[in-house]
Amino acid sequence: MGENLVEPILRAVDHDLNHTVFSFIPNTAEVAYFGMQEGLNNYLNKLKKEWIADRSHLLQEQELEQILSMRVRCEKVAIKDIKLRTFIAEGNSRNDLAAHVYDITYGSIEPFVDNLVVIDDSIVRGTTLRQSIISILDRLHPKKIVIVSSSPQVRYPDYYGIDMSRMNEFIAFKAAVALLRERGMAEVLLEAYRKAKQQQREEPETLVNYVKEIYAPFTDKEISAKMVELLTPKGTKAKVEIVYQTLEGLHASCPDHPGDWYFSGDYPTPGGTRMVNQAFINYMEDDYLVK
Repeated sequence: MGENLVEPILRAVDHDLNHTVFSFIPNTAEVAYFGMQEGLNNYLNKLKKEWIADRSHLLQEQELEQILSMRVRCEKVAIKDIKLRTFIAEGNSRNDLAAHVYDITYGSIEPFVDNLVVIDDSIVRGTTLRQSIISILDRLHPKKIVIVSSSPQVRYPDYYGIDMSRMNEFIAFKAAVALLRERGMAEVLLEAYRKAKQQQREEPETLVNYVKEIYAPFTDKEISAKMVELLTPKGTKAKVEIVYQTLEGLHASCPDHPGDWYFSGDYPTPGGTRMVNQAFINYMEDDYLVK
């Protein structure tokens, strides 16, 4: 999964490996980080071969050594206190944990010159990014911060695993709703709500996940860009970008594991579809329509 992200990461840093440092946050992203590192090394080795082949009759020994010594710059930029687990905390306690869970390694990048790429296993709520990570990384004064998610955008509750039943917990959902409001497309929300209400008493085999209609008008890139706006704290000096795994990349990485419903919305049972529509109805009635 980490290796599949190499190309979009390179685009995010303008292929400038000389001025880019790579790391991971949190510890659960370490496996994907090694895959990303391997993919970057393969890319760099390919470049070295091309440079040497194109200039083999002109290269001086010093130039050859310089090419061969090029490395992907990897650092452990942020250190997490493993005793603290923000994902399973609730409400205000999660926000407080997120503000204190990480420490940083100063001197790991060249200020105002280097890009900083950090890979995460997933971005669900975005609480830790907003409350802690981006501000902490910005203290190093990178030119650009690229947050990489080894999983696709988490858009729907997982009723077969960790039950996050409230739609407004998902930063991807918040971003899509914000885009609909900005572009004068609030009728999409109301129409999806009407359809979800209408099918509440329908037979299981006819159920449709109408929450998909909230995301349908936008590309993954548009939703990611809106997430950056929602998650970047005021006063952040570095430019911030979020790079997500694609659904196709997930399937290529895990070909024998079809469980992608919290990314795709394609639930394997009618119960999952009924519950995601109910979660959306609850959001509309408890949050959106009352404001």
